[in-house]
Amino acid sequence: MSITILNPGILSSLQDAGRFGQHQIGLTNGGPMDPLAFHWANRLCENNAGATAIEISVGGLKVQAQCATRIAVTGAEMPVSINGSEAERWRTHHLQPGDTLELGYSQNGCRAYLAISGGFQVEPSFGSSATVVREGIGGLNGQALTAGDTVKCAEDTRSNCWSVPEEERPQYRKEVTLRVIPGYQEHTFDPVQQRLFFHNSFTVSDRCDRMGYRLTGPHVKSNIEGILSEGICLGAIQVPADGQPIILMNDRQTIGGYPKIGSVLSVDLAKLAQLMPGDNVSFHPITIHCAHNALHLAHSRFQRAQLLELEN
Repeated sequence: MSITILNPGILSSLQDAGRFGQHQIGLTNGGPMDPLAFHWANRLCENNAGATAIEISVGGLKVQAQCATRIAVTGAEMPVSINGSEAERWRTHHLQPGDTLELGYSQNGCRAYLAISGGFQVEPSFGSSATVVREGIGGLNGQALTAGDTVKCAEDTRSNCWSVPEEERPQYRKEVTLRVIPGYQEHTFDPVQQRLFFHNSFTVSDRCDRMGYRLTGPHVKSNIEGILSEGICLGAIQVPADGQPIILMNDRQTIGGYPKIGSVLSVDLAKLAQLMPGDNVSFHPITIHCAHNALHLAHSRFQRAQLLELEN
């Protein structure tokens, strides 16, 4: 009961919802860069929330099923085919033993998710299967997937299939505005520097990965050069001495010593994670109260959305 990786593509890794409660021993969260697409993929397969899936960056993944199962692909616009025939994203598909599933390279967006019925069966590390290559934990031996890898899964012969309604499918863009909750170090950026940050756009550099997204644009300066290293949250916006912001993502380090102008609202990080080098980012400040409301509304919308049952 497994699938075999024939081609891992640019970067494919096993991810569950993330590794939490381990910062005190220096382990970061990991988990899906686009949680919304990840959760939709699992929901299409009728999995428990947080079941292990494969995150595919840029594209190129090719796998072969060794058992009967159901799968779903969500996220970036990567062409999907089953045994060479085009297959729709954002819906459930059946695979039979010997079937081959292939994802092309992204035409829009950066990351897609492949979920399978019951989730991929991986031994957890420190309570999670999330792969963090930098730390060498999670997934298969703490590494990204490679050709020839075999990942265990469960057989599923159920006939029912589902689709995500069009109005619930995210639209991936090359220009996004991210909502920012200003942090307690905001005062170290004078009003001119804050205006530079919030009233200009930045470009995603080629130095963007699961650890962080480095941006290029106006030079933003803090009136302090550094701080004592302290814990860093997901979405924190560090501004190092070169004045170019870095947004910290899932595989970030757990502590850091650069001043931070604020943190990106967690539900907006999915938009950032779908950007490629050369795409554009701008920022909009919001209050912590607005952030709480936006987070609850996003969760409520996902829970209330109904999948469409497809005819067999």
